[in-house]
Amino acid sequence: MYASGGISSGLGLLLLSGLAATGLVGRGRLSFFYAAIASLAVLVEHTLEVLYRDGQTAQYVQTGLFCIAYFATAGLARTLAKYLVATERLAAQREIDLANMAEVNQLVIRDMEDGVLVVDELGVIRQHNARAERMLGALHRGRRQPNLGDYAPELARRFGQWRANPVDGFDPAATAALNDKVAARFVPVGRSRNVGAVIFLEDLTSVQAQARQMKLASLGRLTANIAHEIRNPLSAISHAAELLQEEPAAGPTATRLLTIVHDNVDRLNRIVNDVLKLNRDARAHRERFRLAGFLRTFIEQFAQNEKIEPRIFRLEAEADPEIVFDRSHLNQVMWNLCRNALRYCRRQPDSIRIVVRPADRGVVELDVVDDGPGVPPAARGQLFEPFFTTDNNGTGLGLYIAREVCEANDAKLEYVETPGGAQFTVLCRGGESR
Repeated sequence: MYASGGISSGLGLLLLSGLAATGLVGRGRLSFFYAAIASLAVLVEHTLEVLYRDGQTAQYVQTGLFCIAYFATAGLARTLAKYLVATERLAAQREIDLANMAEVNQLVIRDMEDGVLVVDELGVIRQHNARAERMLGALHRGRRQPNLGDYAPELARRFGQWRANPVDGFDPAATAALNDKVAARFVPVGRSRNVGAVIFLEDLTSVQAQARQMKLASLGRLTANIAHEIRNPLSAISHAAELLQEEPAAGPTATRLLTIVHDNVDRLNRIVNDVLKLNRDARAHRERFRLAGFLRTFIEQFAQNEKIEPRIFRLEAEADPEIVFDRSHLNQVMWNLCRNALRYCRRQPDSIRIVVRPADRGVVELDVVDDGPGVPPAARGQLFEPFFTTDNNGTGLGLYIAREVCEANDAKLEYVETPGGAQFTVLCRGGESR
């Protein structure tokens, strides 16, 4: 400025950009100090101009305006720097919050009881949880991200229908049942269905179990009261029939009729006992024991009680695994399964096979197989429903109670379709698992 003619050269404006830069880089610190140095430098320069180069004193006004501009620029830079610092802190906090939220979402999705699939508009699976893989199968990742059409074609078709009907005409809650065990529910990501969706996979078996439990809760209270009221008259009828059978004047016809009365009283009493079991708490007192030895003892007791030849049974044990189960509960389950098998088998040697084999992951399979006609396809879906039976003398509660008892012992009772006969499998926990 001194070499170029002083304040009138306009070079003092260049200091404004320097002050703004130092204020922003220094995050507002020492901004007014730099403005004061610039102001002093400009005043000293113009004073030298007046003393040695005949500068005009009237230009002190212009110099003062430059000083005011310096301080104004420094103040503005300081304010902007504070705003940038606050914005940076807020952005850092938001980054931490987003990272925590993403981690929480991962934990929630991973531990959800429903399966979750996140897909984009092209059907590419962006995210999923382990529950979805257990319901639909393992998700194999290749070089590219897996596509929903390759992984679950039926689910991809339902997803396409859902996207094609954004207003009405497609109700996923009513029509998105993939099979008898899994149903899908679609939730759009954002306001449009064209962006992507979150697919919730719901286990229909648990929903059906909850509905069945709600139905049986009210049914159990009613039947328990009725059963208690029926038991007293049954006891009186049974006692009276026994007294009549002891009469010396009773003829063959009366004896036959009294036997019929006694048999039907026993049947009614058995029905009452089964009904009362519906309202009991099936708490299991689990213990570890060898399965093969337990089954040999069970076969002997069952044959004696049913007055049949033990050779009707054949025990096939690849090993003698240890299981964790309540002995009385397992005896009850085996009694129900073997009684059903005895009712429908041919009663020939080896007509009923009891197979024991260890499975994967500490699970032991216990199969009861008979050589009878098997279960009709129309009745297989109702096998474990309460009060469903194909036998006129049955109560329809045996298989239902057997399944409930298995669930109380962390086991599972299933019907397995076979080419001939009927097979029921109990999947129980092995003694090696913890």
